[in-house]
Amino acid sequence: MTDLPRDRMDQVLKRFELIETQMAAGPEPDVYVKLASEYSELQEVAGKIRELRQAEAELDDLKSMLADPATDKEMRELAEADLEDVEGRIETLGEEMQILLLPKDEADDKNAILEIRAGTGGDEAALFAGDLFRMYERYAAEKGWRVEVVSASEGEAGGYKEIIATVSGRGVFSRLKFESGVHRVQRVPATEAQGRIHTSAATVAVLPEAEDIDVDIKPDDIRIDTMRASGAGGQHVNTTDSAVRITHIPTGIVVLQAEKSQHQNRARAMQILRARLFDMQRMKAADERSEARRLQVGTGDRSERIRTYNFPQGRLTDHRINLTLYKLDRVIEGDLDEVIDALISDHQAKLLAETGADG
Repeated sequence: MTDLPRDRMDQVLKRFELIETQMAAGPEPDVYVKLASEYSELQEVAGKIRELRQAEAELDDLKSMLADPATDKEMRELAEADLEDVEGRIETLGEEMQILLLPKDEADDKNAILEIRAGTGGDEAALFAGDLFRMYERYAAEKGWRVEVVSASEGEAGGYKEIIATVSGRGVFSRLKFESGVHRVQRVPATEAQGRIHTSAATVAVLPEAEDIDVDIKPDDIRIDTMRASGAGGQHVNTTDSAVRITHIPTGIVVLQAEKSQHQNRARAMQILRARLFDMQRMKAADERSEARRLQVGTGDRSERIRTYNFPQGRLTDHRINLTLYKLDRVIEGDLDEVIDALISDHQAKLLAETGADG
């Protein structure tokens, strides 16, 4: 078994036991909430540490029994049989511990802002962007997450030219962060009379939702413009000056919100601006740690083609990890766990190799 960071394990267990004691003492409600949150974060790793130590103590007892000349033949045979089982359990627990003790992405526990934009392919690209959004919606529903559309620009034949939504729930960003990039579709469009396969694309960006404490936006750094929002025509046309455009002057980032409520548009535009600035900060920090940036599985370059959805063959291919699945019908219905688990495992394997090289 690879050497484990025993000092780090001691620290985690001590901290966990201290939190247990503090929570049992009945602190103030706000303190209790913070303690409960940290308790929840440490619970799995603390449980594994205790399990590993119990197994190691068991192994020591078995070895002592086998080393004792007074141990009779029957007990010796039982101990030898148990020894193999306990050693296997320790090996498995050690591998799990290595994963649990990897450097944590602080953004993993955050909610996410999901942005999907139609790329090349005209109407078909917009339809595909709609398919992708529904895929993530179904996946979120399965996970018990909440999806709220922030803004949407519909395609002329259906789907979306652009859709932005917030996804809220436990571990959202940790599961969705590897979805950023260009998604390519190969299929026969409904409008195609000749039955020819077309290739279209949509871009997905998943940003960690930022709070005020994550990003400091100075009032002097932003310009807020209000303008007339264009409606769909007829009696529903929106004639109020409700659209809000926020420009972040230092970076040139522009966010436009054009729903009916000016107050809501301003709040949502600021929410998206915070997320984009926070993401920019994370990418810059990763760039400065060039090795860490190299380990990212497609969380950086938004122009990277990451995945192909081939409908005629029912095939999904993730190009970053050479994963091919022949269950596209299920994936597009939101059955994404196999793809996401594979991406996370690949990322963890690279981090393990890197920490092993450092050690």
